[in-house]
Amino acid sequence: MTEIHLAQQAEADELLGRSPLAALVGMLLDQQVPMEWAFSGPYTIAQRLGEDDLDAHRIAAYDPDAFAALLSDKPAVHRYPGSMAKRIQQLCAFLVEEYDGRAEAVWADAADGAELLGRLLALPGFGRQKAQIFLALLGKQYGVRPRGWREAAGAYGESGAYRSAADITGPESLAKVRAFKQEAKRAAKTAKSSGN
Repeated sequence: MTEIHLAQQAEADELLGRSPLAALVGMLLDQQVPMEWAFSGPYTIAQRLGEDDLDAHRIAAYDPDAFAALLSDKPAVHRYPGSMAKRIQQLCAFLVEEYDGRAEAVWADAADGAELLGRLLALPGFGRQKAQIFLALLGKQYGVRPRGWREAAGAYGESGAYRSAADITGPESLAKVRAFKQEAKRAAKTAKSSGN
């Protein structure tokens, strides 16, 4: 099991450390909400399903309205629980179809970083940035390091960087990633207002 600190909550982080599907779902949820909220989502979903892990087959087959309601219960799993419920089910259905429901099969036998990036890009809900961040997370924290993984992850693969979820190992690194993101937003705003 891998020691993870993305949710900053012991039970949620423990699940992320032992469940490849939980890690993928957490990454999927990581948009438009604080990172800790996103990465605690898989644990909340598992609890509400009455399970100690997530199962792609079960989630893919779950009644869509009931699954959306499960994510919408207070406290909601995401700011947009309905659309995220749909995305999680699409992701799980894809994993069932392509990988027999085994999330780890996405990266288990990837020949190199470029192939792994391609597989991540094929996942529903994973654009380039999300795929590269998850690839960096796999390499930096889960020990999944096919040849060329850092290059395929782009800037997120850099050693010693504090850019994304891939770099969070505790409260101190979380604060550094937050500061990096705020600075990037500020710079983007400044560039936009100056017409660049």
